[in-house]
Amino acid sequence: MRIEALAEGGQFAPGRIAEILRTTKDEVARTVGLGRDAVMRPDRVASAKTQKRLREMVEILNRVEPRFGSSLIAYAWYRSEPLAGFGGLTAMQLVRDGHAADVMDYIDAVEAGIHA
Repeated sequence: MRIEALAEGGQFAPGRIAEILRTTKDEVARTVGLGRDAVMRPDRVASAKTQKRLREMVEILNRVEPRFGSSLIAYAWYRSEPLAGFGGLTAMQLVRDGHAADVMDYIDAVEAGIHA
């Protein structure tokens, strides 16, 4: 099941994401490299930076969820599995550092059979 984490107005909702992933909004913020206020204050939730980071994480999780069969397992992979060719960094670390596109390219390459 894809992570559908949009609220009214087309914004990613940190509370909904946390609920789906069985975690807290604070942990969602840390996972995407944002401070607590970014997911607690409505004006910060709506900011371009917060929405971009949330969208990147959700897009990555939705890409790998079919492989793992569960959004929770996909989230565990995102947080803890080092990616080949990225110096032992995880998808979470790469997204925090602004390299979400590289993670998505890596996932596409794995799906195409280029990386194992």
